[in-house]
Amino acid sequence: MHSIRVDIEDSIFDKVIYFLNNLPVNKIKIVDSSISSDSIKPKKFNSIKLQTKDFTFNREDANAR
Repeated sequence: MHSIRVDIEDSIFDKVIYFLNNLPVNKIKIVDSSISSDSIKPKKFNSIKLQTKDFTFNREDANAR
């Protein structure tokens, strides 16, 4: 028996599953892993700090823009 891994776009996933389900049951085993552990990467957040200590808001200046 052989194993293959295929990454499939969501738009054609139903068509591929339909095709696989129509193959002989005793000749194929379908293993669905929607999210593989290889594709999960930890998220990295990049942020900046805004210096707003001495900032004053002037409504007239803001409305003029």
